[in-house]
Amino acid sequence: MQTIGVGMIGSGFMGLTYSEVVANHAKGCRLAAISGGRRAEQLAKDYDVPAIASYEELLARDDVHAVILATPDIARVELTQKAAAAGKHVLVEKPMAPTVAECDQMIADCEAAKVNLSVVKTERYRKITNKAKELIDNGTTGPVQMLRTVSAFPLSLSRDLFKDRAWMSDPKGGGLFMGMASHNTDFLRWLTGRNAIKVFAQATTYSDIPGPPLSVMAQIVFEDNIMAHMWITGELADPSLPSSEVRFQCFGRDAMFDLENFEYLDLGKGEKWERIYTPERFDYLKEPKSPIRLFPHIGVIQEFIDSIREQRPPKVGGAEGRAAVEICEACLISARTGEAVTLPLKS
Repeated sequence: MQTIGVGMIGSGFMGLTYSEVVANHAKGCRLAAISGGRRAEQLAKDYDVPAIASYEELLARDDVHAVILATPDIARVELTQKAAAAGKHVLVEKPMAPTVAECDQMIADCEAAKVNLSVVKTERYRKITNKAKELIDNGTTGPVQMLRTVSAFPLSLSRDLFKDRAWMSDPKGGGLFMGMASHNTDFLRWLTGRNAIKVFAQATTYSDIPGPPLSVMAQIVFEDNIMAHMWITGELADPSLPSSEVRFQCFGRDAMFDLENFEYLDLGKGEKWERIYTPERFDYLKEPKSPIRLFPHIGVIQEFIDSIREQRPPKVGGAEGRAAVEICEACLISARTGEAVTLPLKS
């Protein structure tokens, strides 16, 4: 089978992450070139590949068969269109784009060019989340009835993020809210195997950070009358809320579970709670290349590469990326209008 040459567009923290995965972990591919961002030249030097001045030049290279877009979300529509037109397969970071309309355009462009479009959804590839889904799939919980999810950060961390990532303040983008919530909304869909059909939400910003809302609370109705509550905020006071970085609770007819991505998976059944899984620990910022941290990212990249080499659609494609964005966009529409929003949205 052909070895897939991958071009990296974006050189920030996630550009580093995917460069490391492609270069040293994923099979059937190689890192061909890097373009975009102020760190591109150094990142390319670190992996002994060319640093390309423009993404147009990168897309014109014959040794680049696919690209990974580790860029701000507002840039991904144009980049996807250009990549598809150049015949390159595309993997985009989450959120896929800031709006459903832009997601639809990306899907249409890739379908017209007959190239694969995949979206990063690391929640589907973590060991702990897969163990949680097994509790539903093997019947332990019984039919799912209610869910609750929270991703909460302190305002002090948000200020640091916005200093380094000024693009998150752009009102045309999804901001910190979509960057966080696109994980939560996709995971809720994946856990339940159901589509969201109605959303009611409140959204605001309590601090002076500009851009899209930083605090959102939403009630989401899924098919089969499954109820979910989602709380996303980057504005808590220090020391923030324990075990709330990426937390999910699922309540079934027969049992329930409580998980925090980096801390625990607990099962409540009968008369007791039991800790059934504790993930390995790592320092997110100090150990960006830790195999523990990279595990779900390797899964994302490997599935993307395999889909190209096997000439099949990716398992997590544009439709999944769109559906996660759709729930997020519905939250913002509901907050703006004060009314519940019925899904699907029309682009």
